[in-house]
Amino acid sequence: MKVGMIGTGGFSRMHAEILADMEEVKLQAVCGTSRAKAEAFASEYGGANGYDQLVEMLDSEKLDAVYICVPPFAHGEIERQLIERGIPFFVEKPLAADLEVPGEIMKALQKKKLITSVGYHFRYRNTVAALKKELEAHTIGMATGSWMGSMPLVSWWRNRDASGGQFVEQTTHLIDLIRYTLGEVEEVYAVEADRLMAKQHEHVTAPDVGSAVLKMKSGVIVQLSNTCMLPAGVSQIELQFFHSGGITKMDQSGLTKCTPAMEIKEKDSVNPYIRENDAFLHAVRTGDASKILSSYEDAWRTQEVTSAISKSAASKKTVQLGGK
Repeated sequence: MKVGMIGTGGFSRMHAEILADMEEVKLQAVCGTSRAKAEAFASEYGGANGYDQLVEMLDSEKLDAVYICVPPFAHGEIERQLIERGIPFFVEKPLAADLEVPGEIMKALQKKKLITSVGYHFRYRNTVAALKKELEAHTIGMATGSWMGSMPLVSWWRNRDASGGQFVEQTTHLIDLIRYTLGEVEEVYAVEADRLMAKQHEHVTAPDVGSAVLKMKSGVIVQLSNTCMLPAGVSQIELQFFHSGGITKMDQSGLTKCTPAMEIKEKDSVNPYIRENDAFLHAVRTGDASKILSSYEDAWRTQEVTSAISKSAASKKTVQLGGK
């Protein structure tokens, strides 16, 4: 299987290393912002061909699948080219900085069915499977969550128009997990503020604190908060579910179930990144997409929620979701 990679950053490298350990999979081509970057990256993984133009790569190579690992603002033409050529693709989250581009891609995919997968890797954790089973056994009242950390100091991330802001670029993982476990969102209300980062760094337009309340279609209430103003090395990423059986907590260390009788902890035993790669490439090989836990269509719904949060914070009004 010949695979193409678009992007030469950290996530491209992570996926490339996983692909390198797979049998009958070859990283055939890499496209970067410069040919020098692409060729340097490609040389580390079996001497793939390097390109700095997407169309040139797609015209020159016969690829079975392509990985898209680019910043939020760079999406659109890449996906359109792959859909036009009928090439299955895996795309890292988020789908874009807003909802407009993913909406166009969705319309194109509805006209031309294609295997797609999106990098919401939390879904592939074995503890998340246990979490879903636990929640299905109880009546959920509410959930709270937080994504607290530092601001990535790359120019595009601090620019809200380029990154979408923290809810779109990072907290989207928690929002996606909420959807995966609790169903669809009916309405959101959000507030955001600039507390520190715009004073410390130039050209910061992304808010550094924010909070959103989500009302699920089921009636469950969810409160999510995030900040990117913490010092590097300090972070907190977690979700807590409050239900008729007690409290269930999901964080980076695993799953904790708190009941009146006991506290049970379960750690992750599988690499979710490997599982999402296996699922995607299995689908490309066989046409069986049942192992893919986040298709482009499903991820669009998560993008719809993050976009609604941004709109609510800007308008200071509750935003209803269409539920398309």
